[in-house]
Amino acid sequence: MNNPAPTDWKSAAMQRRLRKRYRAERRFHLAGLAAAVLSAGFLAFLLVTMAWNGAGGFTRTELTVTIDFPALHLPLTAEQLRSPGADLALAGAELDDAVQNAASANYQGSTLISGNAWLKVRDALKADPALLQRRQDFWLPVSDDTERELRDEANGAGHDNIGKLRGMGFLRTSFNRDFLTASDSTDPTAAGIWGALKGSLLTMLVTFLIAFPVGLLSAIYLEEYAPRNRWTDLIEVSINNLAAVPSIIFGLLGLAVFLGTWSLFGQEIGPLMPRSAALVGGVTLALMIMPVIVIASRNAIKAVPPSIREAALGIGASRVQVVFHHVIPLALPGILTGTIIGMARALGETAPLLLIGMRAFIVTPPASVTDSATVLPVQIFLWSDEVGRGFVEKTSAAIIVLLVLLLAMNGIAIYLRNRFEARYQ
Repeated sequence: MNNPAPTDWKSAAMQRRLRKRYRAERRFHLAGLAAAVLSAGFLAFLLVTMAWNGAGGFTRTELTVTIDFPALHLPLTAEQLRSPGADLALAGAELDDAVQNAASANYQGSTLISGNAWLKVRDALKADPALLQRRQDFWLPVSDDTERELRDEANGAGHDNIGKLRGMGFLRTSFNRDFLTASDSTDPTAAGIWGALKGSLLTMLVTFLIAFPVGLLSAIYLEEYAPRNRWTDLIEVSINNLAAVPSIIFGLLGLAVFLGTWSLFGQEIGPLMPRSAALVGGVTLALMIMPVIVIASRNAIKAVPPSIREAALGIGASRVQVVFHHVIPLALPGILTGTIIGMARALGETAPLLLIGMRAFIVTPPASVTDSATVLPVQIFLWSDEVGRGFVEKTSAAIIVLLVLLLAMNGIAIYLRNRFEARYQ
C-alpha cells in the first residue's frame, strides 16, 4: 500500500485553509465576547434602572410643622398617655385632624403633609406626655402630591412656593427608615417592607426545615441504598420531571391539599393550615425546590470517589458511618450550593403564593408561621399595580432589597462551597 504524501503546510492551498480557520476562530471569539458584553450590558441596565427609580423609596422629604398643643385643647391628660389605652385615647381626641389643621395654619391653608403624618406626633406624645403643655416643632413626612411637585421642581417644572419652602429651610430630605421598619399601607409615604420581609424570612425558614432534610435523605437513599430496578428508575425520572414543573402547579397543589385538608375534620375544628400563612407558603415552596435539592445532592454524592467508600469499609466502618462520616462531608459543598440556589429560587417565587392567599393587605408583621403574612415578591407585585407615583419608587426600592437578598444567598453558597472544599481536600 502506497504511503500518502506528507502535507505541504507552505503550499498556497494549505495557507488559504489555515487563514480561513483562523478567521473562523476569530469570529467565534468575537461572537463570544459580544455575547458576554451584551449580557453584562443588560445586567447593568437593570441595576442602573432599579437604582435610579428606587432611590426615592429609600429617602423621604419632611416638612417642619409647629404645633401649639395648649391651643389645640386636646381632651387628653398625661396620665392617659402613660396608660395602656393611650392609642385609643389619642384616636378619640381626633389628633389626626388637629395635626392637619396645624400644618394648614403654618402654610396658609396648604395641605402639604401626609395623611399618616399624625402617627409621628402620636408617638412623640406617648414618649413625652409633657408636650401637651408647650409648643413643639416636628419634621413630618410630606404627602405624595407634594413629593411629586418636588420632583417636578427639581426638573424645572414645579411650583415656585415649593422651591421657596426648600430655600427657607422648611423642607429636608433624609433616609426613610420607615421603609425598612413599617408594613404595607394605602399611603405610599407610609408604606414599608418589614411585614413582607419578615413573612419572607418565616416562609424561607419553613421551606428550609422541610426541604433540606427530606431532600438530602432522599438523595442518600437513592444513591447509596436503593436497588437498581424499574421502580427506582421511575422515581428518578419522576424527580427529574418534578424539577421542571411550573411553579404555579405547586401553588394549585398547596391550595387543593394543604388548605383543603381541614374540611375533612369539620369546620368546628378550624383550619389545620391557616390561609395566607407562612406555614402553608413554606410547605408549598418546599415541595417545589425539593427535587432540585435531591438532584444536586445526588450529583454531589456521586462525585465522591469510590475509593473513599472502599477505604472506610476496609477498616471496619458500617454503611451508615461511611455515608455520614466520609461521603456527606466530602459532598457537602455541592449539597449546600444546590440547596441555597433552590432557596434563592423559592425566595423569588410569586405564582404559588398568590394561589394560597399570601396576597392579603398585611398591616401588622407576622409574629409566627401561622399568622397571616405576605412575602417580598408578592408585595412588589401588589405595589406595581398601584396607580400612585410613590408606589413606583417603593416597588423599585423593594426590588433592590430582594436583589440584595438573592445576591447575599448566592454569596453564602459560594463561601460555604469554598470553605468546605478547602477543609476536606
